[in-house]
Formats: sequence, C-alpha cells, structure tokens
Amino acid sequence: MSQPPQPTGALARQQAIYSNGMSGARPTVPTDYAALEAAAEKAMSEQAYAYIAGGAGRESTMTANRRAFERWRIVPRMLRDVEARDTTTTLFGRRLNTPFVLCPIGVLEMAHADADIAVARAAAARGVPMLFSNQASRSMEECTAAMQGINPDAPRWFQLYWSKSDALVESLVARAEACGCEAIVVTLDTTLLGWRSRDLDLAHLPFLLGQGIAQYTSDPVFRASLADVPDDGPRPKINTRTLRNVLAAARHYPGSSLRALTSGQALAAVRQFIATYSRPNITWADLAWLRQRTKLPIVLKGILDGEDARLAVEHGVDGLIVSNHGGRQVDGARASLDALVEVVAAAPELPVILDSGVRGGADVFKALALGASAVGIGRPYAYGLAIDGEAGVGAVLDNLAADFELTMALAGCRDIDAIRAGASRLVRDDHRAD
Repeated sequence: MSQPPQPTGALARQQAIYSNGMSGARPTVPTDYAALEAAAEKAMSEQAYAYIAGGAGRESTMTANRRAFERWRIVPRMLRDVEARDTTTTLFGRRLNTPFVLCPIGVLEMAHADADIAVARAAAARGVPMLFSNQASRSMEECTAAMQGINPDAPRWFQLYWSKSDALVESLVARAEACGCEAIVVTLDTTLLGWRSRDLDLAHLPFLLGQGIAQYTSDPVFRASLADVPDDGPRPKINTRTLRNVLAAARHYPGSSLRALTSGQALAAVRQFIATYSRPNITWADLAWLRQRTKLPIVLKGILDGEDARLAVEHGVDGLIVSNHGGRQVDGARASLDALVEVVAAAPELPVILDSGVRGGADVFKALALGASAVGIGRPYAYGLAIDGEAGVGAVLDNLAADFELTMALAGCRDIDAIRAGASRLVRDDHRAD
C-alpha cells in the first residue's frame, strides 16, 4: 500500500514543532519576534544588545519602519488552488529557494563566538545569499570556506564601505571576486557613523577594541599601511579598564597577540580603521571608477528616493536596496517600505530589494506585493545567532520561510508571480499605524 505524501516546506516545519511539543519540547528559538528579541537580549551583554538592537537618536526611524508595514493590510482571496506552492525567485541569474537575502550586520562576535562563520553555514545550507559585512568579525575568505564546506555553490555577496583609500577599496573588491561573490553592494548611508544613543550612553564602540575589522586586518593593502599610521588621536585616561581593552585589541589581531601588542600593530590597525573606514565625499561620479574595477553586478544600498533611483539607472548600476540601515543612521528618516513603490517606479528594470523592518512572513508578502524583488533580513538572524549559534540562525530562516509560504498560500497565491500580479492584493489602512 502506498504511503501518503509526507509534508514538506512550511507544513513540515509547523508539524515538527507541534510534534516535538508532544514530549514537552518548545522551540529554543522563539517564533514570535518580541520573544525572539527578548531571548536574545538575555543571551547578550548589555553592550552587544545595544549595538545590534539600537537605532539612531530617538529611534523613530525604527518605529516608522514597523508602522509602514502596519499601514498595509492583506486581502486574502478564496478558492484559489494553492496545494502546490513555489517560493522560488531569481536574482542576478541565480535561482533562490526563498526571496531572502541576509543583509550585513557587523561585529557578530558580540552575539556569538562563531560570529559570521555560523551565519555563513546556516545560509549556505538553505541557499540564502549572505551579504558579507564590511565590518565582519571573520574574513570573507573564512566565510567562503565555511559556506563551501556546506554547499560549494552557496550564493554570497560583498558589502563595500567605500574607504578613503582607493587602493584598499580595489583590494577588497578583488578579494570578493576571488571568493566567488556574485555582487558588490555599496552601502551609501554610512559615510559617517550615525548618532546612536544606546552605544553613546554606554560609551562603547566595538571597533576600538579591534572587533568587527577582520576584513581590514586580513587585507594586504590595509596591513601594509600600518607602518605609517600617526599616533596623534585622542587618548583615554589610563587605568585597568584601558589596559584590558588594549589587550582585547591585540587578541583580535591575526597571529600572535603578544606580537600584535608589542609591535603596536593592533592599536595601529584600530587607529587606521577609524581614520579611513568610510569616505564622506563619495559622489555619483565615483561609480565609474568602481565599474572599471569589477565585472560583478553593482548594487546600491540605502536608496530612499525616486530621483536617486533614476540617477542610479543613469550611472549603470545593476540593482538597488531600499534601506534606511534599519533605522541606525538617520533619526526621523523615511520608512523603507514607504519609499519602495517610488523607487521601483523610477527603476523598473532593476532588481529592488526591500530592507529594514522585516520581521515576519506577512512583511515579506507585503514587500513583494509592492514591487520588491526580494527582502533583506537583518536583526532577526542576529538574534537567532545570539540564542543558539548556527542552529539559531537556521531556525530563524526556517521559521520565516514557513511563515511566508503559509501567508502566501492563505492569501490565495501559489507563487511569487501571483503575489506581484495581484491574485491577492493589499489595501492601505492608515489607522493601523496609530
């Protein structure tokens, strides 16, 4: 006698959780976002939680991101055949199982000792593109090796903060190409560090401890520049805490910590990073220089205005990420979702990814219905990492994929094309944002 088909995808995920519950087991990584964040806060230090969870100023942009999603309501359509469901999509010629991209989050070692490596492995196992952070705790080469150990064809991109050193930019891009990255994502909204109240009130910047600068300390151009770093910056008061922090910077420098300390390389690396990490005078004209140095697709992250989207098209970029950096840069900035329709209309031929504020399957649905090609996931996977390392990241991605698939089906759509074609639709309800 033939066996009934076993559930797959969302149903398998859902049933596994309920089945485990029969023996009293509850998910280690909560499915509810508020519970997820609360569990992650318990797992992290005060400084780590402030860095990952915090935003700029009064954090009103973070609030705006969520209110923007609440202003749109899904109108489910009935009697649509959704027995077979397909959540795949295509970005830059790559077929993806889900319309997700893991957006870059720096200094992941603050959340978990395995940091970017754990994220890389979880992403590779699910075929989700990982956007290697420019401020990573592990080098792009280490992350690439980790991904290839799971899935040799795992998709990966590289985030570029445009340094004051063109030679360093060129080196980072060349390394990304050598690592098999499939796109260079230029982050435009962090040419200066935003006014982040939580970090400021704790007087804590992880880069000063040598954290989150692994892409730099692993780069030959950056390391060659350390011989001429001036020692003329502000100096903190010397006490036991200062000495512990100096030792921490030495431990984060590659190779012998003792050599890094006694040679002065560890502190030189920190000073050089602070002096050169980002370039405030970058303009549209600079994109031509980058285009000459890579054949990879160039994606601009941080676009919130239709005119900027049109300029991006004029300057020959290959994709856009509508993002306000998760509310971490400009307090009072426009919500990313509010900008999405305008940006898509201004750049109809480009893939447009929506980032900032995505917290569940309904958010993914709404973004796709409003024209996004895919969505960027940020804080949720960092919280999963803090709770349970690689398994925690995987759980967040599996939960989001299941939530999205079920939302799509229950709204009357069997695939992403149906979401975009209006088989189900959204209505605007401004009262929901109050």
